[in-house]
Amino acid sequence: MKVLFIGGTGNISSASSRLAIEKGLDLYLLNRGTSKNTIEGANVILGDINKPEELSELKEHSWDVVVNWIAFNPEDIERDITLFKGRTKQYIFISSASCYQTPLSYPVITESTPLCNNLWDYSNDKIKCEQRLQKAYSEENFPITIVRPSLTYDTVIPIAIGGFDSYTTADRILKGKEIIIHGDGTSLWTVTHSDDFAKGFVGLLGLTQAIGHAFHITSDEILNWNTIYQILADSLGKEARVVHIASDFICKIAPSFTGTLLADKAESVIFDNTKIKTFVPGFTATIPFAEGIKRTLKWLDEHPEKKIIDQEVDKEIEKVLKAYGS
Repeated sequence: MKVLFIGGTGNISSASSRLAIEKGLDLYLLNRGTSKNTIEGANVILGDINKPEELSELKEHSWDVVVNWIAFNPEDIERDITLFKGRTKQYIFISSASCYQTPLSYPVITESTPLCNNLWDYSNDKIKCEQRLQKAYSEENFPITIVRPSLTYDTVIPIAIGGFDSYTTADRILKGKEIIIHGDGTSLWTVTHSDDFAKGFVGLLGLTQAIGHAFHITSDEILNWNTIYQILADSLGKEARVVHIASDFICKIAPSFTGTLLADKAESVIFDNTKIKTFVPGFTATIPFAEGIKRTLKWLDEHPEKKIIDQEVDKEIEKVLKAYGS
């Protein structure tokens, strides 16, 4: 099976690239060649998907599956429909579980949960992408599959404030500084290791029955935020100095946190993975957070240049703490 990943070397996608090769797929990666992360066994096509003049080699191919890991707005989708219509048997769009109804009317999420998130442009744009693809499927027979990851990690720290794309909160824990947990820390969430996500995702590649369907792929381990931060602190070998602050207050003082909190992680969410398990029999997430975060921290220790302290985020945390204290 000949598969193209647009991207394929990121936090979520690297594990899927490795597993696809392990499964014997003929994997091609289209990227700009700027990432230091290489995938052994993958064929690389150098080019920027946003620059047509760099896609001459890409246009020589047809595909069993095309996966776009880095499409974020409807313009990206229009480009891909034009580029791949009639040239792939399956097109997989990486959407986001943050597209689901916010606030939720019912905490158990299935793929039929309404898509509605007007608090975060990122999520709203992903919803528009899904709507355009559904139209292309129903009117033009464009062979789509939609995948909605939730908080998925490998080389990043999956927390609500000062994590994911920075080492800021981990650094604060190590230095004995106060950290913020939104609300009282008892709302429920699920974090998923990329290696587990890959098991479900790779099972969808080339799966005819998946055409026209949407899936989320998450762990079944349900944790509250107090436990998530406690496990992180324990894995760092430190005690966390936690301050619980209401999400509304946090976002009033620091509006930049609205997307990751009020639009995504402020309330309890439980993902029902029945659908992915039905289409990919045997899919099970097996990496608990207590194990997975140790892998992440070990990787970060081996790549100290990735321990990025976001000074602006750190200042925002201090501003919220000061406002709350007064």
